[in-house]
Amino acid sequence: MIQVKKIDNQIDTKSAIDIREEVFVKEQKVPKEDEYDNYEQESYHFLAYYENTPCGTARWRFTEKGVKLERFAVLKEFRDKKVGKAILENVLHDIKNHPESQNKALYLHAQIQVVEFYEKFGFQKLGEPFQECDIWHYKMQKLED
Repeated sequence: MIQVKKIDNQIDTKSAIDIREEVFVKEQKVPKEDEYDNYEQESYHFLAYYENTPCGTARWRFTEKGVKLERFAVLKEFRDKKVGKAILENVLHDIKNHPESQNKALYLHAQIQVVEFYEKFGFQKLGEPFQECDIWHYKMQKLED
């Protein structure tokens, strides 16, 4: 059973940070200083649980270009259990229900290996692949529903 909730306390914040540390810093070798940025406080963070175990996280925030979805991470042992799908659905629902998000572009930087995942939710690749923290990405934008 998967549950996703918007983070509103320090315990969940620590769980999300631990997941990002495991996935991005340890597994993908992203420098710790690049993983955490000035946008932590202004972002809306989410935490996923699989059978009551914290296992995935993501955030979204407003930018000058629209609404950016980012920091999607699922612990290795919980991949292929539809945790990412549950997180993305919850994030999209939260954005849709935020009054300031109306008519804003929804976009993200998808690592190449998960482009097809985001395409299933109506995101489309824009431009050429690029590197962020030595990992290849595509900018993707959500098409209108």
